Amino acid sequence: MNDVEIKNILARCDHTLLSVTAARAEIAALIDEAVKYGTASVCIPPCYVKYASEYSAGRVTVCTVIGFPNGYCASGIKVAEARAAIADGADEIDMVINVCALKNGDTGYVKEEIAAVKKACGDKILKVIAEAALLTEEEKILVCDLVTEAGADYVKTSTGFAKGGATEADVALFRKRVGKNVRVKAAGGIRTLEAAAKMIAAGADRIGASALVRAAEEAGYKI
Repeated sequence: MNDVEIKNILARCDHTLLSVTAARAEIAALIDEAVKYGTASVCIPPCYVKYASEYSAGRVTVCTVIGFPNGYCASGIKVAEARAAIADGADEIDMVINVCALKNGDTGYVKEEIAAVKKACGDKILKVIAEAALLTEEEKILVCDLVTEAGADYVKTSTGFAKGGATEADVALFRKRVGKNVRVKAAGGIRTLEAAAKMIAAGADRIGASALVRAAEEAGYKI
């Protein structure tokens, strides 16, 4: 893989650190790497958004997670979390759907929740995490429809905390099903440049990953 190809992958990468033990120094290092390698954003825990926004000083887009990782908290909690994150300086929000509600057939609840969080986000980007490994094919299709109808900006495959992560098949399905204004983010288990390239070829606009910067370094990528 040549440097141009690696640069294109990194430009789509949400450089991610969501460990429950993440330290402030690690967040700073993540931001420095994101700036150096030109990643799309850093994706970090909500408790670090204010620090990250101040530390990065506009050098990199700051993304955080809402209702993470299980998604079954009340809608009002997700809305409040989103508002707080944006007030702290978040540019993008990745929200987990309520899988319980989806499996109960409460599609109105799921759609209204997405719409409410999107309203709270205003002009900031909202990515909706479907947690595809827990869904049937029919449920995956339904999520794409709900995300489109609710006005979110992305559908995202996975949190990376469930039993499975992104697959090329899921990315291709999401790409085919979502509306023309909705993009696709692949996340969960994408640890190599080759795997990221396959997700992009399948239709992913963004890649959520913690290991791609390191993979680029190991590949001898020259900035």
